[in-house]
Amino acid sequence: MIINKACPVVLRTRQSVEILAFEHPLAGFQLVKGSIEPGETTAAAAIRELQEEAGIAGNVIRDLGIWHAEITGQTWAFHQCQVSADLPDTWAHFAEDDGGHWFHFFWYPLSKEPTNEWHPIFQCALSALTEKLRSEAR
Repeated sequence: MIINKACPVVLRTRQSVEILAFEHPLAGFQLVKGSIEPGETTAAAAIRELQEEAGIAGNVIRDLGIWHAEITGQTWAFHQCQVSADLPDTWAHFAEDDGGHWFHFFWYPLSKEPTNEWHPIFQCALSALTEKLRSEAR
């Protein structure tokens, strides 16, 4: 199976477990993710994408498995990442991808179903990831 995309997963616990997400100015709520470059591991791609899209450094602490996006035919690798700083509740980062965009980051409770504000593929990815994390907690 060819893995096309890497998705760094940054979690924090406040009143509940929350996942790092952002609002794309043209495509709704999303998780950080990106293409794997030739010769790059999925873990290295996850760390690179976290830096490029969110402006934060981190390291992979565990593999969370893969997910096949039927909408696009792509296969994503999820990696839980630990970041070096205590991140704020919200912030903006200018990502140079696709000609440059401001991404507005926030924390989304995993206990909450994805709303219509989420891009459809990320609704599916978030649901699959949440189910995996819930099953591990049982």
